[in-house]
Amino acid sequence: MLSRKVPLPGTPDHSFFLWGPRQIGKSSLLRSHYPGAPYRDLLITEVYLRYLQNPGLLREEMASAAAGQFIILDEIQKVPALLDEVHWLIENKGLHFGLCGSSARKVRRGHANLLGGRAVRYEMFGLVSAEIGADFDLTRALNQGNLPKHYLSQELHAKRLLRAYVQDYLTQEVAAEGLVRNLPAFSDFLRAAALSDSEVVNYTNIARDCGVSAPSVKEYFQILVDTLLGRFLNAYTRKAKRRSVQAPKFYFSSVGVVNALARRGRLEPGGELFGKALENWVCHELTAWLHYSESFLELSYWRLSSGQEVDFVIGDAEMALEVKAAARVDHHDLKGLRQFKLEYPQVKRRILISLDPMARRTDDGVELMPLSDFLGRLWQGEVVGP
Repeated sequence: MLSRKVPLPGTPDHSFFLWGPRQIGKSSLLRSHYPGAPYRDLLITEVYLRYLQNPGLLREEMASAAAGQFIILDEIQKVPALLDEVHWLIENKGLHFGLCGSSARKVRRGHANLLGGRAVRYEMFGLVSAEIGADFDLTRALNQGNLPKHYLSQELHAKRLLRAYVQDYLTQEVAAEGLVRNLPAFSDFLRAAALSDSEVVNYTNIARDCGVSAPSVKEYFQILVDTLLGRFLNAYTRKAKRRSVQAPKFYFSSVGVVNALARRGRLEPGGELFGKALENWVCHELTAWLHYSESFLELSYWRLSSGQEVDFVIGDAEMALEVKAAARVDHHDLKGLRQFKLEYPQVKRRILISLDPMARRTDDGVELMPLSDFLGRLWQGEVVGP
């Protein structure tokens, strides 16, 4: 079993939520991390129905539990009313809970309130390079994505799994939970959103492509966020000297899902889609590292209205990062980073990440770093401090 980087406590002295997309490995992680903890899996029909009909059973079952006892409730979003019982058991019995789920949307829409700060939040992401180790294969990652079953499968089987994943998402996560009224329109939206992965979101254009209103598209994107299938990347706009783009970008949580939705063929180095997929993967690695290291720095992007841009900005201009899939970079690839320096002279580091195997530094301080070097140094804590 691969060792995951999620910073869960060894011996829990507090309650926590563990959120992550479907099939990310949450259940396996909790079972292996806390092998002796009482475990309630709400995916099991009889367990689900028992608590759905009478959430108070949990309080009865834990009547003899000692203070400090740790209990795992898997897929908690399926029975939000259980959180009232969890709340009472935390307050009155001193119990600790690991609450696992793939969507906080149903919890928020129900009467439960995420325990009002009584449980901390952890988020689990797909596999990162540091978890895969020396066997990390970039081309495999950009074609099959970061979900464990997808990445670790043979290519043809991974494609089948990705198609099934998308269909299961539509039927089990969206349709079964009643998240949208018009499932065909939402299915069209998914493909349109996948085609614009890693780009600035234009609600009007996507709405026109899907035959729905722009407000509906905004709501559809929020469903993707709430079900952890993707996230917005906000623009960095602090004290800009020149007019900059302020609309967010959107990144799916797994580039394999993007490939399945957009019906892409096999991605090979040198192609434009390979470059877009690489940007998605770097976003995934950065997002996971920022969460797992608990650095609490914000990740954003920067773009001028003229088109010059930087793919990622960490913190308040702590670092600017540009990603290129080129095997050899030249001065044209440095324009965005150099412009960012003119706008924000306080930027501490500027790094261009590429497939160029030669690491070097330009006269004006831009670091040209091979992708493998960058990922290794990122997870060793050598890129930016926590």
